[in-house]
Amino acid sequence: MSRAYGSPLQIGGEELIPVALVSFGFGGGSDGGNAAGGGGGGFVLPVGVYGRNASGRVTFQPNTVVVLAMLLPLVGAVGVSIRGILRALRA
Repeated sequence: MSRAYGSPLQIGGEELIPVALVSFGFGGGSDGGNAAGGGGGGFVLPVGVYGRNASGRVTFQPNTVVVLAMLLPLVGAVGVSIRGILRALRA
């Protein structure tokens, strides 16, 4: 996975630089005879933008929807762990 930075955009008089995580992969193969195939896939996850705050400093402003979506698996894993601990304590 790597980061990708978009071209600067002017929105509402403010210059913003979009930031995304990018991952992709390709593959192919054959059976040595007549059958062959290939494919690829990838995704782009917009994580936020760089912009200037009120004091003029460059700051990163996260995409809150993506941050919350990325936290869901973590919250689920913590819930499963707590449930396992509670079951072990009851036994």
